[in-house]
Amino acid sequence: MGVGLSVLIGLKATLGFLCFLCLRNLGFILLSFPFLYACLIDIFVSIAALPSINVPVLLGKNTDGSFPIWSLVIFSPYLYFVRFFSLLRRLRSGEAPYTEISEGLYVGGWPASREKLPPGDPAIIDCTCELPRRSELSGLAYRCIPTWDTRAPQPTEIELAMKWACQKREQKRPIFVHCAYGHGRSVAVMCALLVALGITEDWKNAEKLIKQKRPYIRMNALHRQALEEWSRHRFSAPKKNG
Repeated sequence: MGVGLSVLIGLKATLGFLCFLCLRNLGFILLSFPFLYACLIDIFVSIAALPSINVPVLLGKNTDGSFPIWSLVIFSPYLYFVRFFSLLRRLRSGEAPYTEISEGLYVGGWPASREKLPPGDPAIIDCTCELPRRSELSGLAYRCIPTWDTRAPQPTEIELAMKWACQKREQKRPIFVHCAYGHGRSVAVMCALLVALGITEDWKNAEKLIKQKRPYIRMNALHRQALEEWSRHRFSAPKKNG
């Protein structure tokens, strides 16, 4: 999403509240309550996604990429909105669902179907907290780093994901890192992976390499700050490429 998540969902909450008031004034009391509920959920999510609060576990996404029933019920106004918004935006953009950055290393958007996956049954690093892992992908190696849209994974989460991904590469498995669109969260993690595998010297050169292959990426200050902190405190030494 081009604007910050809290701003976008805050605007959605405002629109929902205006719909609630309009319907209530027209006498459609019962019909107005779903709009009020959606408005309250959106406000709750926009606060939880603020950088100073940043609680992606709020949505309850499981380590296998599924959502518990309670989350699907309580947060349905948000969860189903972002799924629809993601599919619509990607349809309109016409951008490739994934891009190969280096041999066997792919970055891209949410794979809503198996056809949106890179070839070779890749190991998947999912950087979303709001989008589910599709059931048809359940047989593939999978790791989730739940992160709000436009926010950054924690450096410790990046490090753990790097160790996992390096193990998969030793097994000759392709790696697919995705977020909603393959522009921010997933790019930050791919930058770290390129460094961890010794393909680039640092995350700044990694960002340049990804930009050459996938021009519409746009990491923000939070992504760069997380990568800088990860670079300073990482535990794993870079692997030599080749």
